Amino acid sequence: MTDHRDVRASDQDRERVAETLRVAVSEGRITLEELNERIDRTYGARTLGELDEVVADLPRDGSLPAVLTAAPVAGLPGPAELQLHTGSGKVAQVGRWAVPRHISAKAGRWGTVRIDFTLADCPHREVHLDVEITSWFGDIVVAVPRGWQVRDEQVVRRWMGAVHNRPPAPLAPDGVTVRLTGYVQTGDVWVRYRRSVT
Repeated sequence: MTDHRDVRASDQDRERVAETLRVAVSEGRITLEELNERIDRTYGARTLGELDEVVADLPRDGSLPAVLTAAPVAGLPGPAELQLHTGSGKVAQVGRWAVPRHISAKAGRWGTVRIDFTLADCPHREVHLDVEITSWFGDIVVAVPRGWQVRDEQVVRRWMGAVHNRPPAPLAPDGVTVRLTGYVQTGDVWVRYRRSVT
């Protein structure tokens, strides 16, 4: 019988490990620097064994990392709030994930926060995204499927802060509104509308 460690990893396996790493950094189990290094290893992994090694020192469920034996993200309740904060590094929420009703995104000097909703499972008709950029060269990138709408009227822009948002079409009947609040002192919020992947 083939050892599971030799089995080729799928994109879904990699996304589950990446989500476990994001949870680990939010719980203080690993640092942002470790997150970035492990995320690189995760997306470069070819087998389940290589993915096992990425999360070997994190809480496990049986003989496999909990992330490899968990139910699909679509079947899990999302957290009440998601916080994506960075001072000078990069932090991202991408792939398959459960969207909470409230999200907080903060980027400091040279910091980049990326939030990609295109493959996310969103049970809400409206999501509140509070943004904060307090220094030069900070960026927050928000990617949503076409048919969704990002509203930015409530974002306070100071100094050279800007929100770049050009919806290509009106809100679809089954679309989601992402309502931005907060402030951008110096830096940019970039909104990207992408075709949904089926």
